[in-house]
Parts: sequence; structure tokens; C-alpha cells
Amino acid sequence: MTGTAIGIGVGPGDPELMTLKGARILSGISVVAYPAPETGDSLARQIAGSHLPQDATEIIIRMPLSANRFPVEVVYDRAAEEIGVHLGAGRDVAILCEGDPFFYGSFMYLFARLAKNWPVEVVPGVSSLTACAAVSRKALAALNDVLTVLPATLPNEVLRERLTATDAAAIIKVGRHLPRVRTLLTDMGLADQAEYIEHATMEDEDHSTLNELGDAKAPYFSMILLHRRGNAWA
Repeated sequence: MTGTAIGIGVGPGDPELMTLKGARILSGISVVAYPAPETGDSLARQIAGSHLPQDATEIIIRMPLSANRFPVEVVYDRAAEEIGVHLGAGRDVAILCEGDPFFYGSFMYLFARLAKNWPVEVVPGVSSLTACAAVSRKALAALNDVLTVLPATLPNEVLRERLTATDAAAIIKVGRHLPRVRTLLTDMGLADQAEYIEHATMEDEDHSTLNELGDAKAPYFSMILLHRRGNAWA
């Protein structure tokens, strides 16, 4: 009899946005794994911490989080092997993932490895996309609108092409790309419709229109939302 690996989306930051199912599973788990930076605490662990049993075995998956070094294959290989030891011994393992496991979530890289040999379940979570929309107080899309999710890491010519062809867009992973993306949106006449959100649902959440933002620097957990009509319901 083997254990089951359970990928749990813990949401965008507010612990109250964890799902009831995720919290229930965590409250009875004996082994939990979660990503963490090379030094410092894990955000996923902070979000879910109140639901974890005090005696749970914790597997900390430390990895470099800079964009040009992610994902790191050897880190996931090693983590999958360590998790597999517990699964082979019949113990379920909960694997925490910020946001939703399958929306740009780190869990997908473990899923690809573990699902070859072990039973794996996935518990969806509130994604950063829907969290940012709630903070902005604007709907993402309506009726036959096409919504496009674009990493800010894409080159300008690709962003321009995709933005031209869509009704609404979410530009994610803004970070250090903010000045370049803002200039592009201004050139395309889209800056007036753009909303900027960082650290959605967290204590240091911030929201403004893109034009109000000034020269502030954007953290990794930031997003720009825009709709060509200004509001999806218009």
C-alpha cells in the first residue's frame, strides 16, 4: 500500500483564502513539502502554517527563485526522490503551492515526476489572477471576450502582437520589467485602462492605476490587468 502525493494550492497570500478541502487535508497530514528560497522562510508555509499538525515531518524544497534560474531540474529530482521515500512507506505527502498548482505553479514540476510512479491528487487554489481582479474591483472578461495571460518576461514584439489580438490581458511576473511594459502600453494607447496590483491579499497589498504608479519598483508578485473597453461589463 502506497501513499498519495497531494498538491494543495494555498492561495495568493491571505490564509483565509485557503480552501476548506486544503485545510482539512493539511490538518491530518503527517508529511508536508513546500518550496522555499535558498535562504529565508517559505511563503507557502507561512500561508498554511496554522493548519499543519505540530508533529508533521516537513520537507523544505529550497531553490533559486530568480527568473533565469527557474525551474532547476536537479532540485525537483531530489525533492521527488525524497517525497517518494515517504510515499513508498505508505505515508501521504501534502505538497504546498502558492496560488493554484496548475496556474504557473511550482507543483507542476513535481507532478510530472511523481505521477509516473505514485498516485497524485490536486487540490485547486485561489489563483493570483482572480485575487488581483478582486483587488482591482474590475471583472477580467465577459461574454465572448478573449482573455490573454502574458508573462512580462516576453520580448516587446511578442507582447505587442498578443495585446493587439486580445480583448483583455493579465500581464504577470512584472517585477523589473515594469518600466518597459509601461512604455509599451503607453505607446499602444492602453495605459489608461491598465490597473497595477502587487502582493494581492497580503498585508502589504497595493493597487493603483498604471498612470498613478509613478517610478515605483515592482516586486515579483505583481500584475497588470487591462481591458480594451475599460470595464468588461461596458
